[in-house]
Amino acid sequence: MGADGLIPCQRHLFDIPRAIAYLNCAYMSPSLNAVAEAGQAGAARKRYPWTIRPADFAAGPAVARALFAELVGAEAADVAVVPSASYGISVAARNLPLGPGRRVLVLADQFPSNLYAWRARAAAEGGEVVAVDGPDLTAAVLGALDDRVAVAALPQCRWTDGALLDLVAIGTRARAVGAALVLDLTQSAGALPIDIGAVRPDFLVAATYKWLLGPYALGFLYVAPHRQGGEPLEHNWLNRAGSEDFARLVDYRDDFQPGARRFDMGQVANFATIDAGAAALRQILGWGVPRIQTTLRAMTDAIAAEAAGLGYAAAPGSLRAGHFLGLSHPDGLAPDLPNRLAAAGVHVSVRGARLRITPHLYNDAEDVARLLSALRGS
Repeated sequence: MGADGLIPCQRHLFDIPRAIAYLNCAYMSPSLNAVAEAGQAGAARKRYPWTIRPADFAAGPAVARALFAELVGAEAADVAVVPSASYGISVAARNLPLGPGRRVLVLADQFPSNLYAWRARAAAEGGEVVAVDGPDLTAAVLGALDDRVAVAALPQCRWTDGALLDLVAIGTRARAVGAALVLDLTQSAGALPIDIGAVRPDFLVAATYKWLLGPYALGFLYVAPHRQGGEPLEHNWLNRAGSEDFARLVDYRDDFQPGARRFDMGQVANFATIDAGAAALRQILGWGVPRIQTTLRAMTDAIAAEAAGLGYAAAPGSLRAGHFLGLSHPDGLAPDLPNRLAAAGVHVSVRGARLRITPHLYNDAEDVARLLSALRGS
């Protein structure tokens, strides 16, 4: 830890060429070296299947779900292993009542994985999806959360610009009006602290390939205890009670594994992905999510201040997550701006009318200087 309380640059734990300024973690994180090695070792286990014991099918997922639970302040029994955010949202949509005239509340420009399932459910049941927007998203959500809302389906911060929501206040209001709270934390888990005990969501999902620094096709789904009697998307052998006894699998069971495990995806024991995900979670827990957020906020605040001198505007720091920076320009962004920045070795994204800059601990002052130099030249 640096003298200023910030985490020093961790570029040595990744394989990022010095000529690359990768400020695009919200698109996809690079793999930690340890994560890539864990994934490769996990995949290699299948070369020798005689060394894989029945107990191994549960051991890896148990480790990973416990690490994710620690990260978000939950119990391991309340965490299912899923392949994607859309899978977790579909579990929630299957198990939450809607009904004619009821609403699903979302953000304008919300990521599609936390939208399409609700549109389908609303169309099937005569409900409607209502999107809210405004300079203060928390105020907009609270203003729309009334007794017509059956589900508030939200992120912790918006994927286009990092606009921040106060989920504790929203959770309190949702419970007061009888609405379920379903969260997609793919753009915040691992970089922005959350306390499930304070927010009290009904369902919470996060894919690992962004801020959790994990592999593709892996995610975690928190299911509140009072929602754990629901119907899973899959009826696979591992989520049934007694599946540890391979010799008795033909003694078919109607009961499920306890807790959230009934919602586990099929082939949950994929050794390559589950071991890689666990390695990533261990590193994030070692750094500490609050310290990650503080370090990344210092970086995005510094970029915002310098970019202001170039004519770019950003949302006030109090209204955006510290690991996100969305820059807009009064003249608009040039259509070829991302390509020109990439040609200079600077990798960012354009989302809507904003240049989305999302650094992580592998970035340093040289990366920031390269970005600002490229913006001056644009």
